[in-house]
Amino acid sequence: MMVDLLTLEGELLPSELERPKRVQSRSNRVAQTVMVARRVLEGEGAGALTVRRLAEEMNIQAPSLYKHFSCKTEVELALIEESMFDIGDVTHQALHESGDLSPIASLLTAYRTHCLSHPNLYRLATSGHFPRENLPEGLEAWAGNPWFVVTGDPSLAQALWSFAHGMVILELDDRYPPGSDLESTWRAGTVAFEQMVRN
Repeated sequence: MMVDLLTLEGELLPSELERPKRVQSRSNRVAQTVMVARRVLEGEGAGALTVRRLAEEMNIQAPSLYKHFSCKTEVELALIEESMFDIGDVTHQALHESGDLSPIASLLTAYRTHCLSHPNLYRLATSGHFPRENLPEGLEAWAGNPWFVVTGDPSLAQALWSFAHGMVILELDDRYPPGSDLESTWRAGTVAFEQMVRN
């Protein structure tokens, strides 16, 4: 689990949202379950994530977990929340620590690096039904906010995220033809969006 990277010293950038708070603090058992679930998911994929498997990993009986999570879907919801906080932390940090990169290049680089490093968690959070109504208030808007900060336009922000998400998924699925120069493809997308923002 990532530490809150974005208890950043300093001020928010124009249009940057404050990090939302979690709806409730987690009990030790819930926090332990989420940590174990994340380890299983990231190490072995979604197919390995079952209540029985989590109970085995925690050396407890499966019915004990049902006191804290009514079903596997609730565990997955907690993992989606984790993923969104992680991605939000990483991308907001990229806004403040771009170094020699342009804001768009910094954002895309941070997003790509993080998501490729956590493929199974990323897939869980970005494919299928998205349970936005069950997530902490403001989390979705905050996690997506860096894309608006660097573009200044909601449609362009969605287009930029869609480019990044599509590239990440195709890269994870190894769907690019052999010999594709993905660094050049990412650079081409970066330059194209930088030009759109300038115009």
